[in-house]
Amino acid sequence: MAGGISLHAVDVARGVPAEGMRVELYALRDGQRNRLAESRLCANGALDHPVVGGDGVTAGVYEAVFHIGPWLRAQGAGAAEPAFLEEAPFRFTVTDVEQHYHLPLKFTPWGYSLFRGA
Repeated sequence: MAGGISLHAVDVARGVPAEGMRVELYALRDGQRNRLAESRLCANGALDHPVVGGDGVTAGVYEAVFHIGPWLRAQGAGAAEPAFLEEAPFRFTVTDVEQHYHLPLKFTPWGYSLFRGA
């Protein structure tokens, strides 16, 4: 897959994709935070949105926000309100719009790992 930004989330404590987790993707330009995508993750824990194919993606700084706390509460995972991890923001830079930027989030109620995957 060429171009685009894909988001994916897995609850590694329970071994399940984060189906239904709310995610947002922002472009940060000239001091403004412009939302490119807001959606819920699909059954496989991935974002299904045109940005995955590159729509609206230009070189620059982006921020992905994963709403972990609300998702854990909806799953009955016993997360307090507010949860220890209510949101997980991740800022990154797209330098080459011909490359695909895959961002897999692996999380538990107490921590997470987020990186550029393949």
